[in-house]
Amino acid sequence: MSLKPKPPHPLGTCPECAEPLESGDKFCGACGYDLSAAAPPDRPTVPIALPVEWPEAPPRDPNSLTTATQHPGELPGTDSGGRDLPTIPVRTDGVPEARPEAAGPAGHTTDGSGDFTLPAPDPRAALVAAEAVRAEAGAGTETGVSAAPGASGPGDGRKVCVACRAGRVDGDGYCEHCGHAQPRDRDHMEEALPAVAAVSDRGLRHHRNEDSFAVASAALPGGAPAALAVVCDGVSSATRPDEASAAAATAARTALVAALPRGTHPQQAMQEAIVAAADAVTALAERPAAGEREHQNAPACTIVSAIVADGLLVVGWVGDSRAYWVPDDRATPPARLTEDDSWAAQMVAAGLMNEAQAYADERAHAITGWLGADAYELEPHTAAFKPDRPGVVVVCTDGLWNYAEGAEDMARVMPPDAAERPLHAAQVLVGHALDGGGHDNITVALLPFALPAPPPAGAGVPGPGEGAA
Repeated sequence: MSLKPKPPHPLGTCPECAEPLESGDKFCGACGYDLSAAAPPDRPTVPIALPVEWPEAPPRDPNSLTTATQHPGELPGTDSGGRDLPTIPVRTDGVPEARPEAAGPAGHTTDGSGDFTLPAPDPRAALVAAEAVRAEAGAGTETGVSAAPGASGPGDGRKVCVACRAGRVDGDGYCEHCGHAQPRDRDHMEEALPAVAAVSDRGLRHHRNEDSFAVASAALPGGAPAALAVVCDGVSSATRPDEASAAAATAARTALVAALPRGTHPQQAMQEAIVAAADAVTALAERPAAGEREHQNAPACTIVSAIVADGLLVVGWVGDSRAYWVPDDRATPPARLTEDDSWAAQMVAAGLMNEAQAYADERAHAITGWLGADAYELEPHTAAFKPDRPGVVVVCTDGLWNYAEGAEDMARVMPPDAAERPLHAAQVLVGHALDGGGHDNITVALLPFALPAPPPAGAGVPGPGEGAA
């Protein structure tokens, strides 16, 4: 018999009689209430009502970009348990050896010794289950195909069914083998590049996917590679949130891909990209859609972005989408790299509530910063880090972090081979959110971070954003 304490039940107490619940309970032990009927509330991203009286912020030069290079964990803030973000100590034992490349048949993993382990779990299982739920609810009957890359096979340009992975999808959006209705193009999206991968899914409760992402690779002037990811979450109460998130993600990626090769420092490039994304969303309000009612809320979204370039990690954000650092060595602590622009975060910062109280409030997810014409002030946040060990950077919307809020929680659900298989790891994280209820749209991008190779003796290496001598 194990003495290990059980994790708490998602509901905490019975909605009928307030009896404390234990993990795994399907019925209340006191009154017999069916707990499966009491799903956690849907908490979409919404802007906070204005005006809001917040405590005075510390003086800050809006033109300053002097954020010091840090180690992950040194960004002021706390994790979901109210603890200070841990500081990762600097290594003194040299650069870790590179991991042996995993080799073997698809669907298997290896420890580098050549001996194959059991087949790796299929991350699409949760996604297939999600599509089945949608189909049963009548939400998956609209024509469309999955946006997953690599779905078409040789000699046949049609997509492969997301459910059975064997049949082809006909012109009406149904599998010719199993008859399963396929998701719409934005219902499930995936993209993978050598240094970054992203997955977005509509979830189980929303009628459309209002998230968007953009990923890209670039090169610094000295030739060092750079990878970037942008993730945006449309504000549900605003007009055309899906268009806002797509416009912001595209504009930010375009700005970063143009700025980094020119030699712009990654942190300055991040600041400019967020401003470009805000301009793109603001422009949507100047071009109302046909039939759109006057005086509606302008399109709006949040943004979080990350750049990995030549040993430097830069993050930028506005809103409550987040970035996390998960080291490859899980014995060392992970960290959350961003602070939310939200009601809950403001309450904690003002000392009016602790984090547990603030995030339990129904106003917790009301955001105080966003991109759009209705934003009362645009204040892009940027931070630079210089990790001393390899790891993975996670950028995601609250549709994921609602189910893995703390940095330790995110590290716990992250597959151990995420650095080698970022697309697979992103699929697993999306599956985790779907298994937890999928109450919101879910989007996550992963950027593996590797330590740069040490320069040859006597050779100088230009830093990020610097041109070659």
